[in-house]
Amino acid sequence: MKRRDFLKHSTLASSLFFVPNFVKAFENVTKNSLGHKKLVIIQLSGGNDGLNSIIPYTNDLYYKNRPQISIKQNNLIKATSELGFHKNLAPLKNLYDQGYLSIINNVGYPNPNRSHFRSTDIWHTASNSEEYLSSGWLGRFIEAYGKNSYSGIEIDDSLSLIMKGKSINGIATKNAKILYNNVRTPYFKKILQKQTNEHLSEHNLGYLYKTMIEANSSAKYIYDTSKTYQSKSNYPNNPFGKQLKTTAEFINSHLDTKVYYVSMGGFDTHAGQINRQKALLKTYSESLEIFVKDLQKNDTFKDTLILTFSEFGRRVKQNAAGGTDHGAANNVFIVGKNLNKKGFYNDAPNLSNLDKNGDLIHTVDFRSIYATILDKWLKVEDASILNKSYSKLHFI
Repeated sequence: MKRRDFLKHSTLASSLFFVPNFVKAFENVTKNSLGHKKLVIIQLSGGNDGLNSIIPYTNDLYYKNRPQISIKQNNLIKATSELGFHKNLAPLKNLYDQGYLSIINNVGYPNPNRSHFRSTDIWHTASNSEEYLSSGWLGRFIEAYGKNSYSGIEIDDSLSLIMKGKSINGIATKNAKILYNNVRTPYFKKILQKQTNEHLSEHNLGYLYKTMIEANSSAKYIYDTSKTYQSKSNYPNNPFGKQLKTTAEFINSHLDTKVYYVSMGGFDTHAGQINRQKALLKTYSESLEIFVKDLQKNDTFKDTLILTFSEFGRRVKQNAAGGTDHGAANNVFIVGKNLNKKGFYNDAPNLSNLDKNGDLIHTVDFRSIYATILDKWLKVEDASILNKSYSKLHFI
């Protein structure tokens, strides 16, 4: 096969996997030694407005800064004497009432960046705001403790930075059958049947041959294992609902995957925020509640922790277009069966002490949340993954 043709047709493999390890012989994917705990990360991409999700309904400054877009008291679900849920987060409130939700307020990082792309990179890599890393924190976890690509799966067609390690990546797929069929095409079969040793000394070709062999092994394992469970739950017929259904099928089929990443877009509400966010929160919370119930039916919820974040919050003051501009600190949702701190983990946002841009000031570093999950949930050494030691929280 011509070198040019090989490179041209290797897009699928190289977009899903990254295993340039030429010392080890090609071998079957090995099982890892981690326990049964699963972590599901959900990103509300675009910067969800936390103040209109969890509403400080007794705070006059909230209504003063948002005369048109604030959520009125008769249009929310009260949780405490200070805070209430957006009415379209009613399914999330149900999880709160059952003791399955911990809400961490004022989460962010020093010197916050208000670019979607840069702030997402910071959250994905667990870097400082002035630090640029090429690997994600979940990718480093997969690399250090998973030992194979399917230890981490992103439910999407392409792989995000959060799942990329230095020498091993997670896998991106929305459908195990399609992934499996893709690596069984005549082209893939022809490559896998060829003697490839002649190419291993060449860095690019050796890497691509290796990734294609890894793709074949992992795709077969994911497909063979995940087809043992097909969810009967009635998920919403939208992309996010389908992603969570696939995630539930992977978890309930006991796939040996430790971390999952799902992203839902549309939260950049610069204009017309009221109706846009209303629809988005409904999609998110309805799908999440069904996902939790699906896991409960199969006795896997007790071993699953779910974290929801946005790359930043919104400005406290509304803008002239009936929306909000990019902000800083935000709330984070932790969902699990046996939480140590149920309900609200910490104090409500302080609207009388904002930064110079009119944004909430963070009181919890998001990397402390990561460190807590790594240490207390996944039971691994957090400082080696995060490149630094961070204080631990007590939600689990």
